Amino acid sequence: MADANPPVVDAALITTPNDILLQWSRHEALAARLLPLNKTRLLAALAAAGIATVIIRFDGCGDSGQIEEIEALDADDIGLEIPAVPVELMEQPWNTEVAVAAPMSLGAALEAHAYHLLGATHPGWENDDGAYGEFTFDVAAGMIRLEHADRYVATEVYSHEF
Repeated sequence: MADANPPVVDAALITTPNDILLQWSRHEALAARLLPLNKTRLLAALAAAGIATVIIRFDGCGDSGQIEEIEALDADDIGLEIPAVPVELMEQPWNTEVAVAAPMSLGAALEAHAYHLLGATHPGWENDDGAYGEFTFDVAAGMIRLEHADRYVATEVYSHEF
């Protein structure tokens, strides 16, 4: 579990790889505190738009990855357009303790939140053979579920002497 109050690192004092890791750790801990608030804001905006479920599909490999599709459904699983209503997510800028408001459209907010969750849970998901999967935002349950599949090449080596 991450330290609730990781030590502050002055950017001018970053001289070693350990300093960089410490600052990264600090940033991630601060950013993680924003996740519940951003989730609440997103789910409230979806509910207000009559959206019951959002499915966000992603795919990536070879150092490139992206969200492929965002699908919104009502309670009867009928597809809906995501309205261009504004949502204000909170973001954690690098090397500061103060979070900032980031107003954006609901579609952009869903995408930004998915990328943040993906990077926090599976950093480097787009590298090498990559990964794919989907997020499901279940508004009624107040839950976001991530199904993630890593791709990799398996090799079996056999050695024979004759």
